[in-house]
Amino acid sequence: MNRNDTVREVAERLSIAEIIGEYVSLKRSGSNFLGLCPFHGEKTPSFNVNPAREIFHCFGCGAGGDIFSFVMKIEGISFPEALRKLAARAGVAIEDRPLTDAEKQLKTERDQQRAIMLLTAQHYRETLTRQPEGAVARSYLQEREVDPETAAAYGLGYAPERRDTLIQLLRAKGLPLEQAEQLGIIRRGDRGWYDLLHHRLIFPIRDKQGQPIGFAGRVLDNSLPKYINSPESPLYRKSSVLFGVDLALRDIRQSGTAIIVEGYFDHLALYRAGIRNALATCGTALTDGHISLLKKHAQRVCLLFDGDNAGRKATVRAMELCLEQALPVYVINLPQGEDPDSLLQKHGVEAFNQRVAAAKPAFEQFLHWLLAKTPADSIDQRVRLMDEIIPRFQRIKDPVERDLYQKEICRLLGVDLQAFRRRLAGQRDQQQPAAQRQTATKPVTQTIARDSTQETMLGLLAAYPEARLEIRTLDLQQLFDQQHLPLAQAILAAGEGEHDGPLWPEVLARLEQEQQKELVARLLIQDQHLAGIDWRAALRQCLKRQKQGETRGLKQIALRLATLPEDSEEYQELLKTADQLRNQKSAL
Repeated sequence: MNRNDTVREVAERLSIAEIIGEYVSLKRSGSNFLGLCPFHGEKTPSFNVNPAREIFHCFGCGAGGDIFSFVMKIEGISFPEALRKLAARAGVAIEDRPLTDAEKQLKTERDQQRAIMLLTAQHYRETLTRQPEGAVARSYLQEREVDPETAAAYGLGYAPERRDTLIQLLRAKGLPLEQAEQLGIIRRGDRGWYDLLHHRLIFPIRDKQGQPIGFAGRVLDNSLPKYINSPESPLYRKSSVLFGVDLALRDIRQSGTAIIVEGYFDHLALYRAGIRNALATCGTALTDGHISLLKKHAQRVCLLFDGDNAGRKATVRAMELCLEQALPVYVINLPQGEDPDSLLQKHGVEAFNQRVAAAKPAFEQFLHWLLAKTPADSIDQRVRLMDEIIPRFQRIKDPVERDLYQKEICRLLGVDLQAFRRRLAGQRDQQQPAAQRQTATKPVTQTIARDSTQETMLGLLAAYPEARLEIRTLDLQQLFDQQHLPLAQAILAAGEGEHDGPLWPEVLARLEQEQQKELVARLLIQDQHLAGIDWRAALRQCLKRQKQGETRGLKQIALRLATLPEDSEEYQELLKTADQLRNQKSAL
């Protein structure tokens, strides 16, 4: 079975509505299912799933495709990984192609690395639960009221006081110490190899699949440093991993809310209380990568950091990142001197849930903190406050939210709205050169521009075999631009045999680029107007519109050529474009 056959069989065996329904709350809406898009923040559902055609499309952000596209986007994995994941669920065997020598070496190294991390996690876990050396850590967990079931869910372990127990285990298993060194769990000094972590309670850091990729070791007393975290490695990228992600994703998707805490024990306290939609930072500040991960699964983020200055700075920084990516962000406020563990112990889960429900929008909380620290009681103070507020305000994407906050800021500061806007415009002008430089270096996401004429012809190609026969006699490269041409070619290739009905499932199996699949999804959601029409008349109208558009283009080029010197580079480029348009016109 070739890859296309495998893709088709997996898609036929699985229901896209069922798979997406595990990530998104869907409700029936006619022949489609409707829900809030998991790929961008929205309050009104614009995310459509069509079970008959096995596609999804969001009218808000344009995301779309088939079941593989969805799993790739929501899990952040490649197509081969998505195919394997879904094939395993569908019970379809995948025939592997022979690997190149470089791929074999990379796979061997990665398999060894994962084996080392799994063995290390098991070693720490067994030491905690079964070995005499683990008694001190067992007593510590008992004092912290961590029950065995919770400890097992996290895979908690203990690193013994000796600095060579892991070294000996790796040698006994024949695993290369150099690989373990790359993973940051052992080190080599002047006196030889030694374990990085010793006499510490171990929190395994796991990926979304629950596989260990790093470790955090906590002291059992008040010595410093309190935590030692694994360094970055081939398996562990701190900027894209949050602690507890394997335990929390399902509940985050179902609730739409991700609670972010700072500490491992804060996370553990919430989990123990049955609050399962929490994640923790792994000893680092939140990054753009973390926010991108959260956007795939959560509709909003609630920050629960310490109430000290460091915690507030971390909250403001996280707010800035969320605003930049248009992810709604709130702040949970706890009573003075309380942390999640103490609040839950004293007042129970209901009191905590009330705090979550009363969470303030992060920007509103930022304004409250700022004015509490610096009252707006003088002209100088008001100017300083505006300069502090404006850089954060500029990150707000929603125009209605921006308008409302402008008025609220002016009310709080006691300044005129026009004065605030002038100050805002002045800061924007100062920042413009830097913004332009960022734009020049920032990679541009490729999207397919809307062209109703070409999209209609693609719909006709898929829906009507006679239209395929007629268009085969024309020059495709003259009919379609470089964005739409691959899809037209895929439709014609899929339609070479005998088919009843639309060809979209066959076409989707042939496409690899996600932009092309998004275009297919958009066409499928909106192609009802093509059913039962006179395809010949529709095709003639499309060709006529193209011809008229090219005539207008030639006139505009002629006007521009009249103003340019003949030896200029732009003049020569426009001549080439004019020739191409004339050729297209003659072909039509």
